[in-house]
Amino acid sequence: MASSKRMADLGYKMFSGTMMLLTLYGGYLCSIRAYRYFKRQEQLQAAAENQTEAVMKD
Repeated sequence: MASSKRMADLGYKMFSGTMMLLTLYGGYLCSIRAYRYFKRQEQLQAAAENQTEAVMKD
């Protein structure tokens, strides 16, 4: 039978590993959101430039 210290160490390692994975996943989600945000800003900027060019031609 495993001692209580060994069980506590195993529980701590499992908990730490889970928290590490959650942190990495959160960082991944954050970076994806930032990437999409900046891509959208570029699209909006390009659309605004195209719109002003069309107005200037008229």
